[in-house]
Amino acid sequence: MYGFGQSSQKIKKYQIAVFLLHFTAHTSGKEVLAGNEKLMTAAGITVNENVKVQMEEQAEPVCMIGDGVNDAPALKKAMIGIAMGGVGSDVAVDAADIALVDDEIKELPYSFALSGKMMNKIKFNLTFFMLLNFVAIILAMTGILNPVVEALVHNCRSVFVIINSAFLMSYTYRNI
Repeated sequence: MYGFGQSSQKIKKYQIAVFLLHFTAHTSGKEVLAGNEKLMTAAGITVNENVKVQMEEQAEPVCMIGDGVNDAPALKKAMIGIAMGGVGSDVAVDAADIALVDDEIKELPYSFALSGKMMNKIKFNLTFFMLLNFVAIILAMTGILNPVVEALVHNCRSVFVIINSAFLMSYTYRNI
């Protein structure tokens, strides 16, 4: 659980509630908490049951992070399942939506930031592409663009979207 406290503080900047589901009776789990995260001790019940209870009690989606075979049903049931890929079992990785390759929970804030950037990029690309498509259709209907020029414009738009999306490869997460 190294990095959980710092990661949970950064994750809260995205208005996401953080819970630590703790399933062992012999340790308290408080040593990994950084502040006002909620500790939920659930010794004696399964991870899957607890995720089901959380999904029913809360109106928000539930994200589950796990690495073992016992976590696989909960990873599948949660809105977003994140498996700790390297040391995690293959069953957990297959059941999850996202697999963290390097098993560092401190990479989660980067994943949230990158997914936000990616969604903004997708929205921009779709808006740009649809707007240019609409303009090109109007120009083609009025006879200003012939089909050959429209095909070239269409290919140029596609290349622009690909190049614009490729800028995500250079994204680096800044610790804020």
